[in-house]
Amino acid sequence: MHRNDLLSRLRTYRKTWPNEKDTADRLIGFVETHPDCFERSLQVGHITGSAWLVNRAGTHVLLTHHRKLDMWLQLGGHADGNTDIIDAARQEALEESGIRNLTLWNPEIFDLDIHRIPERKNEPAHFHHDVRFVFQCLENEDYIVSEESHDLQWVDIQSLEKFTHEESMLRMKRKWLQLLS
Repeated sequence: MHRNDLLSRLRTYRKTWPNEKDTADRLIGFVETHPDCFERSLQVGHITGSAWLVNRAGTHVLLTHHRKLDMWLQLGGHADGNTDIIDAARQEALEESGIRNLTLWNPEIFDLDIHRIPERKNEPAHFHHDVRFVFQCLENEDYIVSEESHDLQWVDIQSLEKFTHEESMLRMKRKWLQLLS
């Protein structure tokens, strides 16, 4: 029961973005196979929630220079047992940025990504099954850099390649620009 909302959203995503059917199918299979998919303790991997957080004008996205991965990425992280993946994504964005006035732009999944997290200290290599939503900052855009980041920055979406060449980030750029046109 606790996975039904996510499974329903994933099936809708598969129809909305048919060219990403393989990723959606992999994620659906993962969620169906693992009742504990929202738990970080699932060592093969787990569900994470992310926020493509845009400014009021929709021209800039807030990125974190992730401390552990040493990369510029969207805000997000572990669901930690929260089966409401939108709430988990919002909570991660709040924790990583300090911005409280986050508005969900659309309740549908914006993007999916499955990526390998390398082994680190006592944690084995595993996969993050990342479910991404668009949030918008409609008021104060001032942020606070958390201990999880080297830095945060509002990045002009048109110039995203100055910060990253990560395909999933560039895919979100393309999707966002397509949605705005």
